[in-house]
Amino acid sequence: MSTDPIRVGLLAYGAIGYEHNLAVQNTKGMALTAVCDAKPERIAAARELAQNFVGFSDATEMLDSGLLDLVVISTPPNSHFQWAKEALNRNINVVLEKPMALTADECDELIKLANDKKLLLVVYQNRRFDADFVTMRSLIRSGVIGEVYQLDTFVGGYSRPCDHWHSDSKVSGGAIFDWGSHFIDQILNLISNEVVHVSGQNHKRVWTHATNADHAQVMITFKTGKQASFIHSDLAAARKPKFYVLGTLGAIVGDWNALAEPAVADLPAILTLYRQDGTSQVIELEELDEYEFHKSIVDYLTAGIPMSVTALQSRNVVAIMQAAEESALNNAMPVVPKLRASISSSLV
Repeated sequence: MSTDPIRVGLLAYGAIGYEHNLAVQNTKGMALTAVCDAKPERIAAARELAQNFVGFSDATEMLDSGLLDLVVISTPPNSHFQWAKEALNRNINVVLEKPMALTADECDELIKLANDKKLLLVVYQNRRFDADFVTMRSLIRSGVIGEVYQLDTFVGGYSRPCDHWHSDSKVSGGAIFDWGSHFIDQILNLISNEVVHVSGQNHKRVWTHATNADHAQVMITFKTGKQASFIHSDLAAARKPKFYVLGTLGAIVGDWNALAEPAVADLPAILTLYRQDGTSQVIELEELDEYEFHKSIVDYLTAGIPMSVTALQSRNVVAIMQAAEESALNNAMPVVPKLRASISSSLV
């Protein structure tokens, strides 16, 4: 096995590019060798953390440079499929931002291509490593609230959406695809039962400058009768909890931290465990290893150790969001998502 560091390129450098840059600088076995962005000031911003990389303004030039073993694609969602395919065809391992693509068919094509070329294809499901989620998952798996039968998630408030691509449904995939890529991944990580149908609803009532829905809701029904919901709202004058989990022996509520206003999503939720006898307890969050996801990439590429996040998981998140959008076009009538338990062409 080679002891040389994995040469990493960052395709697009915004806030998430900075996050990946920071992780690369702090992950043994990785080295930043290239950054591409159309704006020179963003290349300059990347050099505030690292100096020894080549800057590019053209993505194809960076992919053709021979400087990369792995590329992190942080471009807008409607270009994920294109750039992942371009990179894989050049035998470059790929880390994609969320969502993996805007259709399950595009995801399947990328997974097959990665498998055929024996390359890594994985989505940066960073919210899978949030302290509040990891702590809540540990509580659930410990059995302290019994069997979970209802799981509700929420993000948002009452505020004007931004004017950037996040609010453009043709670019982002819609409000369901934006935050849903995080929360639906978390839901499927907690409830592994077979999904029988999905319903979705989009409300467009106030914010006419944006094409994303003002309020979007997804309901997932499992074969066992369990249900899970996700809401992303810019019309919620009163917020629901981030997490509301009901089990046969208790409940867990994750309340938004009011100290985080207005960036309420940037701090972990305050988790409270509720017991059958009416008592409750605020739970201390687990301490996590920093940059665990990036360390797992090194372990996979150098030693073949399986990653906890897989392309198949992220593909199924896209399939559920796609079904929810289809349902929303028909006033929330249930749709059976095109999920896969396995893909013969899936490498990870």
